[in-house]
Amino acid sequence: MSSELDYKNGDALSLSKRAWKECKLGDELELLYGKGLKESERKEGNYPVYGSNGVVGYHNEFLVKAPGIIVGRKGSVGEIKYSNRDFFPIDTTYYISLKNDNDIKFFYYFLLTLQLNEMNSHSAVPGLNRNDVYAIDVFLPPLPEQKAIAGVLSSLDDKIDILHRQNKTLEAMAETLFRQWFDEKEFDDTISQLITLQNGFAFKSKDFGISGENRIIKIKNISNSVIDIVNADCVDDQIVNNIQNIFKIESGDILIAMTGAEIGKLGIIPKNEKSLWLNQRVGMLKEKYRGSKYLAYLQLKSEFGQDYIENTATGSAQPNISSTSIENCGFPKLEEDQIIIYSSQLVPLYERVIFNLGQIMLLEKLRNVLLPKLMSGEVRVNV
Repeated sequence: MSSELDYKNGDALSLSKRAWKECKLGDELELLYGKGLKESERKEGNYPVYGSNGVVGYHNEFLVKAPGIIVGRKGSVGEIKYSNRDFFPIDTTYYISLKNDNDIKFFYYFLLTLQLNEMNSHSAVPGLNRNDVYAIDVFLPPLPEQKAIAGVLSSLDDKIDILHRQNKTLEAMAETLFRQWFDEKEFDDTISQLITLQNGFAFKSKDFGISGENRIIKIKNISNSVIDIVNADCVDDQIVNNIQNIFKIESGDILIAMTGAEIGKLGIIPKNEKSLWLNQRVGMLKEKYRGSKYLAYLQLKSEFGQDYIENTATGSAQPNISSTSIENCGFPKLEEDQIIIYSSQLVPLYERVIFNLGQIMLLEKLRNVLLPKLMSGEVRVNV
């Protein structure tokens, strides 16, 4: 089986899809109800328990044999998850049972394109009516092509997963080094010996758009130690042309949320060539020595650092922390040569993390572009 891709256009596309089957989605799959399993009823085990938005815990028994697809029924309506481990879907979900000769991994990707999250059938409590799903008209390729399509998309997801796991290992190595160096030290100085904190620019909301070359990084773009630079608001060139370069963000920069419910969360900018700019209430760690920002980053994301931010923030309804307060986070007093030695050991680890984040971003973009094209037949996989 080959994974070579073939683009079709016009009449060629119409002819190429004659081998595809036109049917109702309900002819090819069944949505089965998950089973109630309260958190208090779960017993320690290795089987993931799925709610409507993903894994919500683990149990010592499974309900469904892997591989399987979980669909959000209530709450996170239409959310699609795939499990390659035996699992237990609870009663806020459906799980998929395929009919006929179909490939489960293909249907996972296929369902992602159907926007089931827009099929909310209850106004008060979001809910997905399976009869509405069954009624959807679809074109489906034969089994060999289903497997080939799933193989192309799975190979991209596998590469993305490997890079995520590499980064998790690299971060764990950095954290281990950090603890070895400083766990027994007294915090008799602050991270101001390592960094200064740059505040963001007060962009005007009327200037934001959904497309453009200049992307504005806000608090909402910081998630899971990563910065989402793809789904960011944009502004025109004439806006950024009048802004100082101190607000410009580069690959590898580290940002921190300085206000709101997400205060204190940090993220790293992936390797990229985009024009990125820092929004107000987002801080940027500006290192005083090469790599010293990583020492400050590890301290701020540690349990001590997060407690410090929470306890130092002012305002009950909308907590805020100043750049000076962040710089005053406690840290062992170091000589200049010590800062350089410690920082230099972290640099290669985080350079790899930053590179991997850039590769993940590119692979996710490729997958997201290919997904609808493969499912529509615009791009075919030679079998």
